[in-house]
Amino acid sequence: QVQLVESGGGLVQPGDSLRLSCAASGRTITVDTGWFRQAPGKEREFVATISWSGGTTLYADSVKGRFTISRDNAKNTVYLQMNTLKPEDTAVYYCAADEVPSDKLDYVTRWSAEYDYWGQGTQVTVSS
Repeated sequence: QVQLVESGGGLVQPGDSLRLSCAASGRTITVDTGWFRQAPGKEREFVATISWSGGTTLYADSVKGRFTISRDNAKNTVYLQMNTLKPEDTAVYYCAADEVPSDKLDYVTRWSAEYDYWGQGTQVTVSS
């Protein structure tokens, strides 16, 4: 089993930055890791994902150029640097891990159904 814990959320003003962290613990496995978000009354949506190798990333169009996903496998942690935040970025942000075999270390997916493990979420509120 793998446990994921998100941190770093909070209340910020438009234009500010935040860095979310997703720390993994438990069984050692190779995973691509994604960030998703869900705003009140809306469906959960894909934000960004990064391969185990770190060599492949994928972003939603709504965050491209503003958000950067990265990982430190030595620390079992994935980060989401969020810059130039907008009110429409307000949501609960979840990280998720998709277990991949050793020959797919560059694999990424934007589809939530492929993710095996989920964190509990961290709230991000962007408001003036």
